[in-house]
Amino acid sequence: MNKNKILVELSIPSIEKTYDLYIPINKKIGTVKNLIEEALVDLTDHAYIIKEDTNFFSTETGEIYNVNSTVMDTDLENGSKIILM
Repeated sequence: MNKNKILVELSIPSIEKTYDLYIPINKKIGTVKNLIEEALVDLTDHAYIIKEDTNFFSTETGEIYNVNSTVMDTDLENGSKIILM
């Protein structure tokens, strides 16, 4: 198993989809969010629209993840559930 990535469940209410994704632990949350949003635009044939004010939220705590924190500096781990809204 690759120790540089974790598997998370990402829910996106705006398009009513959920994805299981591997995300790198050494990247900033903002970088990961931007990459995921760009991929979502392609995957959904532009049904997903990138907005400046979207954030990752913990489904357990409701915490907003700081875009300047690296993934490894958060409470995210394998099996974490997050929301993009």
